Amino acid sequence: MPKPSVAAIQVKKVNSGKIHPADDLLAVEEPLEIRLGFGSSKERIQKSISVTMRTPGSDFELALGFLFTEGIIKNQDDISHIRYCSDLNQTTTKENIVRVELKEDVTVNLEKLERHFYTTSSCGVCGKASIEAIKTIRPQSTVDSRLWSVDYGLIIRLPEILREHQNIFEHTGGLHASALFDCEGQLIFIREDVGRHNALDKIIGAALAKDMVPLDRFILLLSGRTSFELVQKAAMAGIKIVAAVGAPSSLAVETAKEFDMTLIGFLRAERFNIYSGEQRILIYQEEITKNHELRTKSQELH
Repeated sequence: MPKPSVAAIQVKKVNSGKIHPADDLLAVEEPLEIRLGFGSSKERIQKSISVTMRTPGSDFELALGFLFTEGIIKNQDDISHIRYCSDLNQTTTKENIVRVELKEDVTVNLEKLERHFYTTSSCGVCGKASIEAIKTIRPQSTVDSRLWSVDYGLIIRLPEILREHQNIFEHTGGLHASALFDCEGQLIFIREDVGRHNALDKIIGAALAKDMVPLDRFILLLSGRTSFELVQKAAMAGIKIVAAVGAPSSLAVETAKEFDMTLIGFLRAERFNIYSGEQRILIYQEEITKNHELRTKSQELH
């Protein structure tokens, strides 16, 4: 039975100097260990390669997305099967351990597995070296992304669509979300997690399972800020437009420029900043000015 994503607890609420008991909901946070099986049937190797704190749910997608964005697998065809681990001689499963078995002919870089993969602002790994690594292993685009663009009006509608579908956030307020839209603004996937990188790995894993990668005709929306790591993962999946409610880091902007990605930040109401790839956003200045004037008149009347 799947683990719950939300936990009900009792709290004491204080309001105007008075205290009273109340029910509350929290986003569940538990560790997920990803184990990898690879090699020939006669010399099979089992290795634990990652432990991440996550919100239970879409665990297989999370594992697939992580393996893909770290360059360990090239596509879903590399996978023999994926399942939760089971105790020996027992029927109970350990739903905090996912075991991914690769096909026998898939080659694994053991040296890479020995390293700590994550390239975040706190781990001290050189971002420039990681950018060079992405160039060698990311999938090739299937279309010339310079030939397509999206309308300003579509971009500003995305956060509202995201909020409407953030089920767990609606109850807890404690989760990050990633959402994938097509170029018409239709929601394709949305995933939530306590870790922003986990939410994106779940999205990429879901797309990988449906053989949709590279995602070079889709828009990624992030509920918070944009770190280098998130742009790195998006680049691995071939995503060309990344929009976020929060701010990007300097290395995130540098990476987006390096891979000719459109990076948008501070996407709120009808405003946003374009940090790179502005050619993909169609902005009709006359229409924007007209809408602004209408809003101003409406506010004056009220």
